[in-house]
Amino acid sequence: MSQFSIAAQSPFSSQLILALSKGRIFEDTLPLLEAAGITVLENPETSRKLILATNDPNVRVIIVRASDVPTYVQHGAADFGVAGKDVLLEHGGEGLYQPIDLSIAKCRMSVAVNAGFDYEKAVRQGARLRVATKFVNTAREHFAAKGVHVDLIKLYGSMELAPIVGLSDAIVDVVSTGSTLRANNLVEVEEIMDISSRLVVNQAALKLKRERLQPILEAFERASKLNQ
Repeated sequence: MSQFSIAAQSPFSSQLILALSKGRIFEDTLPLLEAAGITVLENPETSRKLILATNDPNVRVIIVRASDVPTYVQHGAADFGVAGKDVLLEHGGEGLYQPIDLSIAKCRMSVAVNAGFDYEKAVRQGARLRVATKFVNTAREHFAAKGVHVDLIKLYGSMELAPIVGLSDAIVDVVSTGSTLRANNLVEVEEIMDISSRLVVNQAALKLKRERLQPILEAFERASKLNQ
């Protein structure tokens, strides 16, 4: 089914739908929306609603898992959304226009191991490493570039537990302050890349709803420059 047909069947097809995830991305996106004159009328942390109204009757926000934002936008269930670079790399970005790095929700993708684990020795050329992560594509590419063979173990949460209980030698995960790593006696041994969140737009919506979308995109871009 095409992006056009899915979007056409939506009861909200006449509105602009923005896909966001709870937490830091939602909070950091609010000032960008305000810059575009849009105020979200409910807090997803206190409301059980998954579709939130705004002060603009033609704009609604849907709350989805962070990893699902690109899928909702790609297939036209949302016209635009905000997703981390980490999520977009795993998704692949097919069918998405990515006009703006919003410079929000900044963190980094890193490798971490148990304190005392000899990581330098473990990643010598031709070595084999067990790595737990939900970012399997990123981890595979990173270690392949180093000539290290990896057995990837896909997890969806509690990543820090994997090396503690012997499930893996290392983890690849996003790190903000590093406090969770330290609390579990893990150390960050290698930074893979810096991560920030990006605006993604459905390509069909960009054509069919350009007149309404463009002012919002421009406001986002102006406001995001203040975060750089």
